[in-house]
Amino acid sequence: MFLIISGFLVFIFFFYFYLNKLDPSLENLNKECVIQTEKKIVQGNSLNGLIESGEVVEILFDYYNCNEVEREDVVLLNYPGFEKPIIKIVKGVSGDRFQLKETEQGWHVLINGNILQNSEGIPYLLNEKRVGMLKLYEKDYRGIIPDNTLLLLGNLPSGSIDSTIFGLVDKSGILGKAIR
Repeated sequence: MFLIISGFLVFIFFFYFYLNKLDPSLENLNKECVIQTEKKIVQGNSLNGLIESGEVVEILFDYYNCNEVEREDVVLLNYPGFEKPIIKIVKGVSGDRFQLKETEQGWHVLINGNILQNSEGIPYLLNEKRVGMLKLYEKDYRGIIPDNTLLLLGNLPSGSIDSTIFGLVDKSGILGKAIR
């Protein structure tokens, strides 16, 4: 009997860790907060290299009602003026220091003194048109991301329809966390 119980416990232990290794994005999720989950097909190329157009992700709606938004989270955003929600990467959170640094090739975005990079390690490099909105925020908020506000970017180093176009985003527009 002892061997059967021991074998069963080893099986459960192995099975639990095996499942977590299949999808590490599911580790440490407090799913008690999630009201609804839904699979969505990503449309568009702004996350290429991280999530490709046509790839399916699972949205954990209301996840952030009891979890903090963290840098590098992929989120679904309901932004006024957009017909459908958009999916972006959190690159800056409330309290982060951000600045724009001009180079010969364009502008880098820095968070807490570090040049932001996409998922492939390529620094974001924005042209003059892309930094206008962020320059206003940098000046108005003295380079600090305000409370309940986020900097969201796509994965394209030159920018996409993201905070380089519409500026910093209020957390209330976040519908949920996207995982694979």
